[in-house]
Amino acid sequence: MSRYRMIALDMDGTMLTEEKTISAETRAAILAAEDAGIKVVFATGRGIQNALPYAVELGLTSPLVTVNGGEVWKAPGELLERHPMQADEVRRMHQLAIQYDPWYWAYSVGDVFNKETWDGVGDIDARTWLKFGYYTENLEVLGTIRQQLESWDLFEITNSHPCNIEMNPKGVNKASGLRRLCELYGFDMSQVIAMGDSLNDVSMIREAGLGVAMGNAQDEVKKLADTVTLTNEEHGVACIIREYALGGSAGI
Repeated sequence: MSRYRMIALDMDGTMLTEEKTISAETRAAILAAEDAGIKVVFATGRGIQNALPYAVELGLTSPLVTVNGGEVWKAPGELLERHPMQADEVRRMHQLAIQYDPWYWAYSVGDVFNKETWDGVGDIDARTWLKFGYYTENLEVLGTIRQQLESWDLFEITNSHPCNIEMNPKGVNKASGLRRLCELYGFDMSQVIAMGDSLNDVSMIREAGLGVAMGNAQDEVKKLADTVTLTNEEHGVACIIREYALGGSAGI
């Protein structure tokens, strides 16, 4: 029996190909792990509305960690806990976006808004906010925005791409979500394999029993990981599941 009881997968740049699909190799490995009694958990910066279709596609009923730990789901449709941001914080981050003019987006419960659709927010105070993000290829502007956010000392600041930054409440990250699931199921983080490619994956890669960076991961993530696998286009997730979770089992 595998020493690992849970596999936590980032989605974009990890489980998903660049075309946002699940390869046949990755699909087969995930389902083989589930058949072996190992819980496969999506741990993603996406909101539940953008993650759930892939769980349905795979037929998974296992937990999910969404919006970088902002929501933890015991199963699809069964919320375990939620960690909202304050409306005033969202208002301040939006003001920064207006000042520096990057692309920006924000998840609230049930909705996602961006630079083009922000007028649809209506009353900021009437919504429950989960995450705010900025994207710009002007790294000087991105750095300036980050410095201001860091000076507020309010947020967990990560990224899911070298040209973006993402904010959650301080202490809320993918690792905090996985710890909650470990508590629920009586697992230890040493029994978790965590795989990812970006800075929002660092917390879980550091704390997991096996922290895996994808071959396409940001360099900082690779330096912190226990091992580096193949890229998302080369089915790196399937490679790790076969080698470490299933002990090199053939036939998948």
